Amino acid sequence: MNKKRAIIIVIDSMGCGAMSDCAEFGDIPKCNTLKNVCKYNNGLKVPNLEKMGLGNIGEYEGIQKTNSPIAQYGILTEKSKGKDTTTGHWEIAGHVSEKPFATFPNGFPEELISKFIQKTGCKGILANIPASGTAIIEKLNDEHHKTKFPIVYTSADSVFQIALDTDLIPLETLYEWCKIARQILDDEKYNVARVIARPYKIIDGKPTRISKDRRDYSMAPPEKTVLDKFKDKGCKVIGIGKIEDIFSKAGITHAIHTGSNKEGLELTIKALDGTLNLDEIQYSNINITDDSKEIIFTNLVDTDMLFGHRNDAKGYGKAIEEIDTYLSKILPLINKDDLLIITADHGCDPTVPGTDHTREQVPVLYYSKGIIPKDLGVTLGFDSIAQQVENWLNF
Repeated sequence: MNKKRAIIIVIDSMGCGAMSDCAEFGDIPKCNTLKNVCKYNNGLKVPNLEKMGLGNIGEYEGIQKTNSPIAQYGILTEKSKGKDTTTGHWEIAGHVSEKPFATFPNGFPEELISKFIQKTGCKGILANIPASGTAIIEKLNDEHHKTKFPIVYTSADSVFQIALDTDLIPLETLYEWCKIARQILDDEKYNVARVIARPYKIIDGKPTRISKDRRDYSMAPPEKTVLDKFKDKGCKVIGIGKIEDIFSKAGITHAIHTGSNKEGLELTIKALDGTLNLDEIQYSNINITDDSKEIIFTNLVDTDMLFGHRNDAKGYGKAIEEIDTYLSKILPLINKDDLLIITADHGCDPTVPGTDHTREQVPVLYYSKGIIPKDLGVTLGFDSIAQQVENWLNF
């Protein structure tokens, strides 16, 4: 029996146009991450995404429309009330979040900070404001070294972020403080989506974040997703990148973190060609009883973390082009029993004011050898991907 696989690749934050309710989320109708990145770079060279039909869903400089696409292509609008990573990925996996996560435009309440200081024993914190991560660590690094207090900050999204220099305070301590924060924030009155560990080091005299050591501590999904359904059936669900963090390990059987898009793409290729050592990354107490079906779920975070939030439209464009080069290796590995899904989870337009996520629609591409190409138009719900996965794997 041939194995049937669904491979979901999320190009983090590659939205393709503001949603009609974007103003409710503090965004402007001009937001269109993909279109504006293409324009800023005078066009992108993405021949693989182009032949899949990406250029057919909108007007993107440098991405041509094709009369002979090899994939099904379309646009998805979000049902959930949010524009963050957790909300987007949960909906992709089938859970629609009716209630938005809490945000803290004036910083976290004193009661919460006091609990954090008491339970961690950190003696104090710095910042407690919405901020750009790179900017806040540069601004407060000297004070951090003087006091040894962690830098705690948020953004327009529902995140409790903790930054520190791991040459000053051990990385393991940062992770432990994040776990304590997650326990505090599990109180439903706070309703915070993620606690994020933001380790950095001084490199060439400059505070520099260490992407490979970042960890996200998410709220667990409130209901089972398509990932849980297949895990419960004894199938493999392989999370590459920050997938296991986003789902708080729910529905995952195997997981591996990545330090870059390049690493995530190379690991995805290994998962596809059978050279990824699954024994090394399998969770304990997992019993795989059905090897006929498999989900591979990859998050490519550089577009968002390194370029979207830093208003680096040039870097964002190069990241998309890098992903496209790897598709030259990925597409030949997709056979008639595989369904490759390429999508995004929200926007983060680097060309508009601000450094936060943007409330956008996302592109979706479905490819399999022998698939009948077609224009899917605009579909309501990222959760339509979960339904496609279930249909494909005959759940």
